[in-house]
Amino acid sequence: MIISEDKFDALMEGLGPYEDRPYMAVAVSGGADSLCLALFAGRWAERRGGRVVGLTVDHGLRPEAGDEALQVGRWLEGLGIEHRVLKWTGPKPVSGIQAAARRARYQLMSSWCREKGFLHLLLGHTGDDQAETLLLRLGSGSGPDGLAAMSAIRETPDVRILRPWLGVAKQDLVETLTAQGQKWIEDPSNQDHSFARVRVRKAMKDGGFRPKDLALAAHRFGRARQVTETEASRLLARVARVHPAGFAELQCAPLVAAPDEISLRALSRVLIATGGRDYAPKLAKLERLHGEFFSHPSASDGRSMTLAGCHVTGKGDKILICRENRGVPEPALVHSGERVIWDGRFNILMTGQRVASVPASGAEGAFLGGLGPQGWSEVVQMVPDLRRTAVPATARHSLPALFDGFGVYSVPHLGFRRDQCKGPMAGFLPVTGPNFREILFSPANALSSTGFFLRSGPDILSL
Repeated sequence: MIISEDKFDALMEGLGPYEDRPYMAVAVSGGADSLCLALFAGRWAERRGGRVVGLTVDHGLRPEAGDEALQVGRWLEGLGIEHRVLKWTGPKPVSGIQAAARRARYQLMSSWCREKGFLHLLLGHTGDDQAETLLLRLGSGSGPDGLAAMSAIRETPDVRILRPWLGVAKQDLVETLTAQGQKWIEDPSNQDHSFARVRVRKAMKDGGFRPKDLALAAHRFGRARQVTETEASRLLARVARVHPAGFAELQCAPLVAAPDEISLRALSRVLIATGGRDYAPKLAKLERLHGEFFSHPSASDGRSMTLAGCHVTGKGDKILICRENRGVPEPALVHSGERVIWDGRFNILMTGQRVASVPASGAEGAFLGGLGPQGWSEVVQMVPDLRRTAVPATARHSLPALFDGFGVYSVPHLGFRRDQCKGPMAGFLPVTGPNFREILFSPANALSSTGFFLRSGPDILSL
């Protein structure tokens, strides 16, 4: 079935609202699904006085990828659509390359949208992709959340991620491009059976599974997910206290009293937000932690476990969840006026206030990183009273801190700035450099998420 402009308008309408003259980015790999999306989105935005830019990520994994990105640019620019190529630089992992490439792709495109002021990022995932995702997650032991597969809308601190094609079959997009005389690129990795998604695709075909039926199953899991998400949100509103320093405290009794499916979901959401993670922990591991703390809550006081990058500790009738110090980003140079999403948890804006000078090397600058045990030791040597801070010990080492050549300069969540201390460090002359202007605990997956968003039933049934 060939997609019409009216059909695309209806799909986009269900993903609104939009600003006047909407600015949108479209992820365009050059495949039929993403290229078709860019074409329709470009015309859709033009009719509304808006603007669309196609973003192609060159992962640097195949020699021909650079030429393919240029070809995509020629196609789009010939249709009046702007195009940008974003490059994934630096070392590549030996294993898990697809997952790493996906993370890099999202980070590059989200950062571009934030910097350029684009509010929406369109992705070309289709109903076929939805079906494959369902089977992949089923094979990995996912619960109902994972089996709901992909959400049509995902709100992040940087951009709204929209998937208009989730209710559309890939073959319809191929037929639509063919009818318009538009070529596309076939990614050779789609035939590489070393990738799990390719193997699942083949198994679907060999087993006679129709993407339409699997996508409909994902849709039904999505309906259940919407109900349980609502109940989990209500539960969290009663039991959770989230500190601006990025740790959370939960009351045990209401979590014990709630149905397991709801309390598991609530616990998972706190772990994702506190750990700055993109995805929920494996259900089996989450169930194990849930059982340890809530099957016999009277025995959980003082108990400690780690999961999803978090340290979970029983404290009387509460549990404390803090970010682990493991895997915190290494200190990196920051500049005045720069905005940084740090550790997947904090939205930080730097200002041009004065900081202490950097010795020996002659370099000037400030470095943003985790406080760590050495930094904590420095801070309490200068301000011993900070040992009585309200920030628990398990949360201190992962706090965002600013460093210079002398060591720790500023830790906002401890109320610490070295130039405001007494003692030998107070005498150093300052030079111009950045400091914290604004720092917000703003994880990509917050406790108060917008929730899972479904395409309407008729869209799914029309695959």
